[in-house]
Formats: sequence, C-alpha cells, structure tokens
Amino acid sequence: MKIKLYILFLLTSVALFAQPKKVTTSIDTVKNKIGAEFKLSLKTNVDTLSKVKFPESKFFGALEVLESYKVDTVKKGDRYELIKKYGLTQFDSGKYTIPRIPIIINGKTVYSDSLAIAISDVKVDTLKQKMFDIKDIATVKSPMGNWWIYVLVVIGLIGLGFLIFYWLKNRKPKAKAEVIVYKTPIEKATTLLQQLESKELWQKGAVKDYYSELTDIVRNYIEEEIKIPAMESTTSELIEGLRKAAKQKKLKLSNDTVENLEKVLQQADLVKFAKVTPLDYEIEEDKKRISNTIVTIHKSIPEVVETEDELALWNEQQKEKARLEKLKREKRKKIAIIVGSAAFLILGTLGFFIATKGFDYVKDNLIGHPTKELLEGEWVYSQYGNPGVKIETPKVLMRQDASKILPKNAMALIKEMQIFTYGSMIDDFYVGVSTSTFKEETKIDLEQAAEGSIKIFETQGASNILVKTEEFDTQKGITGRKAYGTLSMVDKISGKSTKMYYEILIFAQSNGIQQITILQREDDQYAKKIGERMLNSVELKVAE
Repeated sequence: MKIKLYILFLLTSVALFAQPKKVTTSIDTVKNKIGAEFKLSLKTNVDTLSKVKFPESKFFGALEVLESYKVDTVKKGDRYELIKKYGLTQFDSGKYTIPRIPIIINGKTVYSDSLAIAISDVKVDTLKQKMFDIKDIATVKSPMGNWWIYVLVVIGLIGLGFLIFYWLKNRKPKAKAEVIVYKTPIEKATTLLQQLESKELWQKGAVKDYYSELTDIVRNYIEEEIKIPAMESTTSELIEGLRKAAKQKKLKLSNDTVENLEKVLQQADLVKFAKVTPLDYEIEEDKKRISNTIVTIHKSIPEVVETEDELALWNEQQKEKARLEKLKREKRKKIAIIVGSAAFLILGTLGFFIATKGFDYVKDNLIGHPTKELLEGEWVYSQYGNPGVKIETPKVLMRQDASKILPKNAMALIKEMQIFTYGSMIDDFYVGVSTSTFKEETKIDLEQAAEGSIKIFETQGASNILVKTEEFDTQKGITGRKAYGTLSMVDKISGKSTKMYYEILIFAQSNGIQQITILQREDDQYAKKIGERMLNSVELKVAE
C-alpha cells in the first residue's frame, strides 16, 4: 500500500484534522509559465443571514494578486454559495505555495487550503532571437585603494584630540568669587550690617528685603555665638531660647535688650507677612536696636584671650585648608582632562570604524552577536539517528521525544523515528536532524516529503513561503532532494514579522527518510556561514 508522505507531516497538528471544512479551495491549473495568470477560487456555503468577508491583499505569499474578482452568489434553497476568485501571478520560475487564506464568517476566521504550484521558464528560440556577446567583467575599485585617506583621518583625530587636551590643560579657570573668612561672629555681623546699609534697600522701596537681611544677620550671629537654632526658630521660640541660654551661660543680658530684639523681629514679621510698611524713622530705630543687641550680646559673653600661639595655629590651619582645596581642584581638573580625552579618542575610533566597516561590524564585535559566537565557537562532528546522519554543528543536537511531537495515528505508520534539534522554529536560528523508517514497504516521493515539511512551517505560523527545489549530492555521492527559500515568521506575542531563510535536505534509504532542516534569519551573515558549513559536512551512513 502506497502512503503519501506529506499526509504524515500534516498530522503534526491535530487541530488541522479536527477543523471542519467551511471553505472549498480550487485553482484552474497547478503549472503555468512566468507571468501567466493562475485563477484561484474560494467557495463558501452559508445561510442567508451569514456575513462573509474575503481578504483584499496585493500579495498571497510570494504570488502577486493581479485582480480580485467580484463575488458570485448562487442561491441553493435557503442557503447561499459564495464564490470569490483571484487572479495570481509570479515573475520568477520555481515551485511556490499559495498559503492558507483567512476568510471571516460571522466574526470567526476560517482558512482555505494551501496549494502547491509550479512556474516554468519561457523557452527562447535562439534562431529568431538576436543574441549578444557577453560583456566583459567590470572592475570594481578596492575600498582600500585610497588607504591614505584613512591614514589622514586617523592622524586628524589624534591631532584634534591633542589640541583639545592642550586647551583643557592650559585654559584659565574662571575667577571665583572671593570667600571672606571672618575671624569672629561679631566681626562677621558688624561687616554684614555695614554692607546692608551700603545697599540702601529700604531707601529704594525694598523694605521687605531689608528686614529679611537685617533679621538674618542677627539670627545668624546668635546661632554662631550662643549656639542655639536661631535661623530655624520663630520669633517667640528665639526669644525664649535666648532667655534660657542667658541663664544657663550666665550672660549679662538685660530685659530691655531682649525686648528690643523681640520688637524688631515682630516688626520684621509684620513687614514680611502682613505687608506693613514702617516709617523711615522706625526703620532707623530698628537698625540701631539690632546693632546694639549684637554689641550687648558680644559684651555679655566672657572674654577668652587668645595667645599668639593660638592665633598662629589658626592661621596655619586656614592655610593648610586652602592648600588642600587647591590640590583637590587640580586633581579634579586632571581627571576631567584625562576622561574627556579618552572619551574623545574612543568615540573618534568608533566613528572611524563605523564609517569604514559599518555599524553592524562594530556592534557585533563590541557587544556580541548570538550566531557569531556559535560560528566562532567549538564545533561538534557527530552522528545522529538510524540510518545515521553525520553532520558538523556549532552545538550538540538534543534528542526529542517523537511520540510527543507526532500524534498517535502518525506514529502508527512509523517503525522507528529519532529527532535531534538545536533552537526552535520561532527562534532566529534552528537546526534539526530526523531519521525514520516505516513499518510497511513504502514508495517514497522526496518532493511530497519536502511539501509535508513545508506545511509544518505553516502550522508554526509561517506565511509568504517561497519554495525552490533541486538535487543535492553528498560527498560520497548519495543523491537527495534540497528544498530552500524564504518565509515570514510572526512572533505571536509582539506581532513582529521576521523574514527567514530555510534549507531542507531529504534522503530516502531502506524504506526510510533522513532529513536535515536549517532555519535562520535571512539577513544574518553569520547564520548563513553556519548553514553552509553544516551542509558541506553532511554525510550519510548507508543503510544495511
């Protein structure tokens, strides 16, 4: 009994068999010449209330839609038969697959069957068609022919980096505002009061700013001299804290002094928060009260006579502090120059290599690339399955349980099957080796076996499948069939479509099949080299 092998591969998807037929698919011919029209027909049988939506697309897989014909409606009793036709074509010879086309019936999507077609070349009559000589090979200038340009670019980058380094090293830093160090709090307070008067703020109408600076001066003095949190305290808290400190430290402060300070602080609060504007003489009086308060507090503190040694020590401490600050600034400047120069040279070098080698070259060598690491890693030459398939791979292929992959009705036809893989069909790189033998004597058609393998791609979500086939011979002369082409694989999570390149080698031996499948990104140059190396290493063990 003859078994069509492509049915076996279709059994990998149980849902494919469980789905009832709702769309009938047919085509006027399965073989045609380049540019000729294939007329695809999709027929549905629905009731009178059903809503059917056929797709409108410019391409079905690798085939171009020449024309989308109007839907024909045929009434059959209480049901309608809707027939939609498409005119398809392709301008390249080879074998193609018309993919499963989605039709929406009452909001639910059903699919048509995929169909295999062949497109042949148009024979050219060389007796009537004028022929021309083959053109000479065009010479291409080597990209390294103008090597001196790259040398000049490198020299220019180094020179520019040196100029930047020299400028950063010798540029004069901006003059910083001189920091005045006051020896005592009373010196600081009296100096700031003099500076405040020279600003003439209240004379210019800025009364609020004047009282803010005036009270800040006295608060800061009290905080530094008596060590109480005057800057953060309210007026009442400050007065209370000053009275307690006077008792604890035995300061000779009269009630008049404390009350005068309280009056000025209260006046300042009214100016700042109640927008009260004092008279000129009141402002003069408040300034005198603050000045007298600062002098009185200073006199009430017991004097501490500083010796000459203590003054000399203080001066030395200030000089050492200034010297350390200067060293820190110089160190930070040197670090900034070194880091800036290094960053410039690194960026300049990266820019040079990107301009000459391309961004992908720099990215793959600097950051890394998964298939590049596979290509440059340690390869393994091993034998898989029975009859054995010898192949060199970048990683050891892992054995898979065939009974978990194929349904029971498919396994019933197989005597023995072994599957070995690396990666998966939804990854950017996949390689699989499988061997199988059938229980009954079977006439093996390698073309049908290849079609069945391609249908597995469809069950995994592949679309726009382009198929070409040719013979393939191993180094020992065993002949098989090679199917290759491109397809689009859609990520079910992100919805992103990736164009993939595939190659399938199929050999028939002793009532069995040996198969190698490779799937990779079409634009991955490293994966392409991996595939070529693997296929060149394929050797088959001859079945006994």
